[in-house]
Amino acid sequence: MDNLGSRVEFHSHSIFSDGALLPAALVREAEVRGCSALAITDHVDPSNIEAVVNALVHFERATSGKLPIKFIPGAEISYLRPEDIAEYCRKARRLGAKLIIVHGESPAEQVYPGTNHAAVRQAGVADILAHPGNLAEEDAILAAKNGVYLELSARKGHRDGNRHVAELARRYGARLLVNTDSHSESDLITQEQAFAVCKEAGLTDEEALTTVRDNPQELLKKLGVN
Repeated sequence: MDNLGSRVEFHSHSIFSDGALLPAALVREAEVRGCSALAITDHVDPSNIEAVVNALVHFERATSGKLPIKFIPGAEISYLRPEDIAEYCRKARRLGAKLIIVHGESPAEQVYPGTNHAAVRQAGVADILAHPGNLAEEDAILAAKNGVYLELSARKGHRDGNRHVAELARRYGARLLVNTDSHSESDLITQEQAFAVCKEAGLTDEEALTTVRDNPQELLKKLGVN
């Protein structure tokens, strides 16, 4: 389909958690695949949140005006108990993370039950609920109400929940994004591949176009990324 716009990747990992690449290398690989903006959202918990967010914020400042695409320092709050998730989302933001992701209840990884709910129950805590798997209807409603984007994942295992997530998002008006959860250059995808992920999840062409072209630009604006 024509007029897909440029690719924006909001979920990736560098050597500061379990990724294979330095931030500069990941930026370059994203550029090659047609990305106009990239967020690095390394996994954080109480053991590393300061070090990781500080490193990504430092990279942003040190490369300001020198990168070929927009860069967004972020964090993925991972494997915390639900009652602690909001606290660490807010801490990451105070440290300078511009994008906050919560590692959702993927069918491929066993985070604590209630993680999805903790991510969407309040506005302004998380920006994206990643690979939410067997998402509850209540939490899809809350995501729509509180402005939390739901992720359709291009990653093996995580993507098994995409069709269910897409159906609930359609039913309750939650906004969708396609992300890769990239850990290396081979995980990154083009805009055409992102559109194909949407179609695989059961979206119409119009819904897929909104997901890959319009919603990312809306989120960039919300984050103040120009």
